[in-house]
Amino acid sequence: MAGTEQGIILGLVLACVVTHVAAPPPAGPSPYSRALEEALRTELFTTNGYQVLQRPAERVVVQVSLSLLTINDLDIRDQTLSLTGFFTFYWEDDRLNWSSDSTYDNIRFLFSTEAYVWRPPLLIENSVEDVSIISDKNIPMRFNNKGLVTWNPAGIYKVACEADTRYYPMDIQSCNVTVTAWAYTEKEIRLIFKDDPFDLTFYSTNGEWQLVSTETILPEAIARGGQSFSGLDFQIKLRRRPMFHILNTLFPVALMAILSVMVFKLPADSGEKVGFSLTILLAYTVYLTLISENIPSTSITICYLSLYLALTLSLGSLSVLCTILVLNIYFRSDEDEPMPRWLKNLTLKVLMRVVCYKDKCCCVPFNDVRIHPANESPSPEPQSVTLPEVEQPDLAKNNTRKRNKKQEEIPLESTSASSTSSLLTLVETNDNSNITWRELSITLDRLFFLLFMSVIIFATALLFYLILGEWINVASSIPDE
Repeated sequence: MAGTEQGIILGLVLACVVTHVAAPPPAGPSPYSRALEEALRTELFTTNGYQVLQRPAERVVVQVSLSLLTINDLDIRDQTLSLTGFFTFYWEDDRLNWSSDSTYDNIRFLFSTEAYVWRPPLLIENSVEDVSIISDKNIPMRFNNKGLVTWNPAGIYKVACEADTRYYPMDIQSCNVTVTAWAYTEKEIRLIFKDDPFDLTFYSTNGEWQLVSTETILPEAIARGGQSFSGLDFQIKLRRRPMFHILNTLFPVALMAILSVMVFKLPADSGEKVGFSLTILLAYTVYLTLISENIPSTSITICYLSLYLALTLSLGSLSVLCTILVLNIYFRSDEDEPMPRWLKNLTLKVLMRVVCYKDKCCCVPFNDVRIHPANESPSPEPQSVTLPEVEQPDLAKNNTRKRNKKQEEIPLESTSASSTSSLLTLVETNDNSNITWRELSITLDRLFFLLFMSVIIFATALLFYLILGEWINVASSIPDE
């Protein structure tokens, strides 16, 4: 009985060993080969009946990012921005998922093109050259075993950019690249930003424009034909590099503005006053024509530099008229055309005092005039006049002289003051009569020089304050390149 039980146990052990040895090993992933990848493609695109025109789900979420390579040009006259870069689009397509089949575990990703794989129809809405669906059959799409598709279409994109010309040539511009879905509404395709939507790893600097900052804006749904479509805005903020325009625009303009005032420092006898002023005016007109070629012909924003040029051009034209007036007065004859009394008074009491001509200055009171003999210095105390004694022939007069003996010295302060006042009046009258046309023209030259130079300096300082203020504020927030 015991031997029978031992035989049964031994038979069971042998049966288990034979079964374990004879059983085939468990199936594992096949090694990668071209045949294996071809079999996977056949299964995904043919066996499963993949349709390129059919979207993967009822609502597809597409993640978008932009890799900026360089800024080619920002033309503020045409108001366009040209840049080079590539977009990166991510979306899931569960029809391309093979993670559940362990046979293809060694194939982690595949490549295909838009001819075989569905892609979202997207376009750059504010493009000015090629308004069409972003498409390139030569750029492959990469998708992994979970069906996550990655597509990187690259190109040169030229978009519309509304330029703010107020601070030209020290301007700061903000331009947007707007990506929107086409045909599919917001309920069918939703665009969102990737975690890092702007990639500047491979960015190359531009010689004229400096990249200030990048920003992403998620606008409200874009309405077209009564339907709402999803869209994204990539904002690029650029600042113009200043050195070229300081040397070639601002410095010559300010220098010519100052030169236009120097015409009033030329003597009238030189015969070059009108020629000099016309030459400066002509040079200014030519330079204004050159600058206007770079400024957009728009009335939305007014360029401060254009206002400054218009002001200085007006002052240049006015200086020509003032120069002609000065020359006309300078060559008048005092004998043939006497100066009117009102003009003499105006010149003496106002014009000469404003320009400090002939020791007359506005800081000295007009009645503070002192006249002394040429060989004497003024005395701080009033002087007295002593009358000499005069002999009288009769006794009565002699007695009268004796009674007034104590009053022999009689002060004549009042008489002296009256004589000085009369003398002042006489001298002033002589001064008025001595003012000539030439002195009036010299006075006007000085007056026009002060007026024009004050306006030019104030306008120039205001121009630099306006155009440099915002530029310096932005410069302080830009990291060194």
